[in-house]
Amino acid sequence: METMKRLLLLCLLPLFGGQRSSACPHLCSCNGSQVDCSRRSLSSSSLPTSFPAGTTSLRLHNNNLISLPNGLLDNLRSLSSVSLHGNPWVCDCGVLYLRAWLLRQPLTLTSHLGVNCSSPPSLRGRLVVYLTEQELLQTCHYWYCNLALASQVCLFVFVAVQVMLLGALIVFLRRFERMSKEARRTTEESFTAGDNDRENEYTPLKESRF
Repeated sequence: METMKRLLLLCLLPLFGGQRSSACPHLCSCNGSQVDCSRRSLSSSSLPTSFPAGTTSLRLHNNNLISLPNGLLDNLRSLSSVSLHGNPWVCDCGVLYLRAWLLRQPLTLTSHLGVNCSSPPSLRGRLVVYLTEQELLQTCHYWYCNLALASQVCLFVFVAVQVMLLGALIVFLRRFERMSKEARRTTEESFTAGDNDRENEYTPLKESRF
């Protein structure tokens, strides 16, 4: 019986997998093989991770997309219409996949129309599909340089704070040592004064005996 149950589950897994792959993505609306995810304020992080395999029309325009995850559109073999305009595409390393996918599409698929760079300023307004790899790699290089510079600044600030804390600790220890010495000296002086007073009290008694 256990073996039969396992075989039945193995047979049903592909069916459930097919249902999941053909399900309409969250936050999108579907009409047959047409998937509409436009005007949903989708960002690159909230974008669906997959679309039905039989999708023929995909609308992603007028969202907040700055890049597409690698491989997102690779399995959509039946696509005949894709709209990607109206998004603030950031033309750096993250747009390399989108550019490569657009270059692989036939000329009849006008998905590249309106896919313009929003940043950096040097590439603003340029069509993503017409960017060269050298231009994008330069932005990647600058991005890494900025990251390295920011890391160095943070490290310098961290070291400076540590030095300031160490200096404050040294000053505090010196003041504490000075206060301790003064306290010991005051205590010794008070004991010495007390001994002298006792000696002065005992002196008349000694003289009176004689």
